[in-house]
Amino acid sequence: MRWLAAGATAATLAILPGTAIAAIPPDASRGGETNVGRAGQTLYSNITYSGSTGNSGKSGKGFVAADNWTPPACWYEPRSPAEFQAYVEGFYNETVNYPGQHSYAKTAAGQFRDIYKDGKYKNYNLDKAGEGAFWVAVRNKDRENDPAASSCSKPAEWVPNGTPPPFSNPVTPAILAESAYSRIAIPSSTVTLAPADNTKVNLGTWAWLDPSRFKPVSVTATLNAGGTTLTATVTATPQSLRLKPGTKDATLHPASGECPLNGGAGTPFTPGSENQTPPCGVTYLRASGNGTYPLQASVTWTVSWTGTNNTAPTQLPPGTFEGEPQNVTVQEIQAVNR
Repeated sequence: MRWLAAGATAATLAILPGTAIAAIPPDASRGGETNVGRAGQTLYSNITYSGSTGNSGKSGKGFVAADNWTPPACWYEPRSPAEFQAYVEGFYNETVNYPGQHSYAKTAAGQFRDIYKDGKYKNYNLDKAGEGAFWVAVRNKDRENDPAASSCSKPAEWVPNGTPPPFSNPVTPAILAESAYSRIAIPSSTVTLAPADNTKVNLGTWAWLDPSRFKPVSVTATLNAGGTTLTATVTATPQSLRLKPGTKDATLHPASGECPLNGGAGTPFTPGSENQTPPCGVTYLRASGNGTYPLQASVTWTVSWTGTNNTAPTQLPPGTFEGEPQNVTVQEIQAVNR
């Protein structure tokens, strides 16, 4: 979060660090990830991800959760006294040494530092290492520009071991699972068609997915900070394939346009099945003329998770991945009169 912005009052700045701090300075030895810029530090969660993750920590393009569900934007995580000291001192040094930084920003950074160094807390509670942790507000990197990411607004607090954190949304395995949801890499929903290049009017066109690619995929989220270790594994399983033929002059198979996968990925065409109705596919009723029809396929995936203290799969909202349109040429069947 960038919060040493020009124009803010010194009093406001004195509050902001305590209400929005979220992790540790940039290098890995300090235990967190930040983005330092002229306006301050953008602060993120300490959760790490492994498994079938997408590029840049985001799910495959077009994966949309049902009912407009979104993962949480922020929560609270523990930091050991040493980790928290590294954050505060790093923030303070960044602020006071930044070229052209306003004096009120430096004053605010000093006031914030004093709370944990020489004020309410003494020397960051380093003498209490192993007895508890500082709990700090963090944000989901995937939603850093969402206004909801600023809703975790309580100052960092020391919490002794065995005492519940005084926040409404401290990190839990469920939060880890929800944060991992958007990082699942979903394969493209391109279907194989038969006939492959040109189909004919009133001829059933078979559609199926590559079974080697459409199988369950998983992402594991792990938090290891402040003496706390939590994990959650999110698994997405392909459930059904839906076809949109790109024209109203078509009959879908089945009529709903939704083909259950039932552990597979549709039924591949086999020679000799030309006159059969495809179990999953489309019959075009009108030629495409000089153009093509944009057939579009989407796959619905069920999503569940297991993790720390949760061995039975717990459902998350299903998601749908919609592939790019595939151009289909449809020709009239030519008959010869003798």
